[in-house]
Amino acid sequence: MTFTRTGYEPMKSALAAGVERLIAEQTASWPLLASGVEGLRKALTRTERVAGRELFVRHIPHRIGSTTAAVDAASVARRPCFLCTANMPPEEKGLAFDEEFTLYCNPFPILEGHLTIVHRDHRPQRIAGFFETLLRLSEALPGFFVIYNGPECGASAPDHLHFQACSRALFPIERDSKETPGPCIPNYARQVLLLRHNDGAALQDRLQFAVDAIAEVAGAESEPLINIAAFHDEGRWTVVLFPRRKHRPRVYETGELTVSPAAIDLCGVFVVPVLSDYRRIRGADIESIFEEVTMPSDLFNRVLARLQDVL
Repeated sequence: MTFTRTGYEPMKSALAAGVERLIAEQTASWPLLASGVEGLRKALTRTERVAGRELFVRHIPHRIGSTTAAVDAASVARRPCFLCTANMPPEEKGLAFDEEFTLYCNPFPILEGHLTIVHRDHRPQRIAGFFETLLRLSEALPGFFVIYNGPECGASAPDHLHFQACSRALFPIERDSKETPGPCIPNYARQVLLLRHNDGAALQDRLQFAVDAIAEVAGAESEPLINIAAFHDEGRWTVVLFPRRKHRPRVYETGELTVSPAAIDLCGVFVVPVLSDYRRIRGADIESIFEEVTMPSDLFNRVLARLQDVL
C-alpha cells in the first residue's frame, strides 16, 4: 500500500494469513511461546467500571517482566537488546513486512494474537517518520489493533523501534470511540485524542500535527510522552492518541500496586501481574491511575485548541 498526497493504493498482500500460519507454527515449535499462550488461556479476567464505562482487568503473571522493566538509560545500556535478531533465541522466527520491519509472536502475550513488529535496524523508539507504517499495519491486519508505546511511557525496549499488534476481540476503546464524533472521548478518566480518516496520507499529516501540538504544550524537546493505538475497519482508520504526563503511577513507586499502564491498558485491558493486586484493585483505583499518568486537563484543552482547525 502506497500513500500519496491524493490517497493510497490498497495492499494486496496476504499478511493476515501469514500471521495465522506464523502463530500456529511458532506455538508448536517454540516452548516459550507455547507457555505464554497457555498462560494467557489461564489468565483471570474480570470487568470493572471506570468513568461509567466497562473495561477488563486481567491477571497475567508472565507480564511481570515488562511491567517492572528497568528502562533508564544505564539499565538499557547494560543488557543486550532482545529485539535484535542476533540476541533472539534460535526458535524465534518472523514474517517480513515491507523492507524495514519483521513481525514476531510475543512470547508474553496480553491478548490473543499478540505480535511485536520490529525494525530490522537497532534504532531508538521514535515514531517520527513511521506513522505510515502504523497505518499500513493496521489496514493489513484486519481484526487487529496496532499500538505504539513511547520510549518513556510503556516501551520495555526503548532502544529499538517496534510496534505491537493484538486481536480486537477484547478492545473496549473501539466501542467507546464509536460513541463520540471526536476529537476526544469526553468524561473518560484519561485524556485521549480521537482521529479518523479514510485517506492515509491525510491522517499521517494530522497525526504529526497532533504530536507536534502535544510536544509544544508539554514543553518536550523531542518526542512527547505518548501512547497510540490504531485500527482499520470498513475503509476507515481510527487512531487514539494518549498524551501522558508520567510513566508510572505513585502506587507503583511506593510498592502498593505493581501496575504500569501503557497503550493496551489505556485502551481498556488493564494488566495486573500480581495476584494479590488483581484481587484488590477496583475501578476507582484504575480511574485514579489513569488521571495521574495522562496529561492534565488544562494542558489537554490547550492541545485541543491548537488542533481545532485540523481534527
